[in-house]
This record gives sequence, structure tokens and C-alpha cells, in this order.
Amino acid sequence: MSGLAGCGRLAYICAMFEALLRRMMAPAPNRLPDPEAHLALAALLVRIARADNDYSVAEMARIDRVLSSHYTLSPFAAAKLRAEAEVLEAEAPDTVRFTRALKEAVAHEDRAGLMQSLWAVALADGNRAAEEEQVLRLVANLLGLTDRDSALARQAVQRGGL
Repeated sequence: MSGLAGCGRLAYICAMFEALLRRMMAPAPNRLPDPEAHLALAALLVRIARADNDYSVAEMARIDRVLSSHYTLSPFAAAKLRAEAEVLEAEAPDTVRFTRALKEAVAHEDRAGLMQSLWAVALADGNRAAEEEQVLRLVANLLGLTDRDSALARQAVQRGGL
């Protein structure tokens, strides 16, 4: 019986991913409801962490802490959201779709906080990888932020934020 319940849960998760991917692949995605915006941010955090082809335990732990902090999630719920985001990120065609969805879901004045979260993940492993910086520069631009905004976010993280 529990196997059947697990199959139902898996089917639900697959349907959720398919619906989100359909919306994100559309020419102009609609504003995402909060649970899907949470998943889009989580997937973007995973994409940043994977950009240098070294997805470390430190980065995973930082993603969990960021998600827990942003959305008031338990450590277990944050890890579960990250695991769902890992699957979504691997299947998503590009970074633009995540950032476009987040730009619609997050007010401009709150996007600097998103950049801090992204930088916190990029710097979690102690390396400032060029590949991660390249993705972060693209993300900042797509979120309507300047290079200066991104630099200030990075500096805040380096001073001990997040």
C-alpha cells in the first residue's frame, strides 16, 4: 500500500515539474505562485552551484540554509525543496526562464537580497569560480540589477551576511 502512495507522490511531483517547465518554456511566463517561485529560486541556486562543475556539500548546505531562511522552512523541508530543484535544474533549458519567473515574483527592491543569496551559494565552497561569476553577472542583469548591485551583494556576503 505504501508503494502505491509513493507512486502517487511521484506522479504528483512529475506533474508539478511538467507544469512548471511548460510555463517556463512559454514565450512570456506568467507570474509564478509562491510554491513555484520557491522552486524557481531553489533551481537557480542549484544552477549557480553547479556552474563550475563542482557541486559541493558546502554548496548544498548553503542552499538549504538560504531556502530555510527565505521561506521559514525546517531543515528537512529545505533539503526536500533543494532535491526537487536539482531535478528541475537538470531538465530546464536555460537560466533566463528562472530569472524571468523570479523577476515577476519578486519586487525590485527585494532582488538585492536574492543576489546575496546567490553569492552566498557561489562562495560557499571557498572558491570564486569564473563560471559561477559569469552566471551571476547574467542573473543580475536579467533581474534588473547592475554590476554594482551584484558587487555590493557579494561584499555583504563576504562580510558575513548569509
